[in-house]
Amino acid sequence: MGGGCDPGEHPAAAIVRELDEEAGLAVDDLIELFEIRDEHGSGQLITFFAASWDGDETALPLAEGVKLQFLAPEGLEFRTIPPFIRDGINRYLATRHA
Repeated sequence: MGGGCDPGEHPAAAIVRELDEEAGLAVDDLIELFEIRDEHGSGQLITFFAASWDGDETALPLAEGVKLQFLAPEGLEFRTIPPFIRDGINRYLATRHA
């Protein structure tokens, strides 16, 4: 998903809209977690959100994406993820296991 906020749209609303538009995934319990800046790259600021979903990802009507796959945290170890995004994921996971 590569969408962004429409003019005047709050990031949480954009995420809910983009998940619905691109994956047919309805999320209504989205929680804003924290922001991380890519200090060693583009300088972009990323806001992390969390939500739960219990469904079959193979049944989602992907409109713009080629593939959507949910991974357990241990499945991320061998994925190519920018360091600041990996740091954000690890920060979130540390709060879940505390």
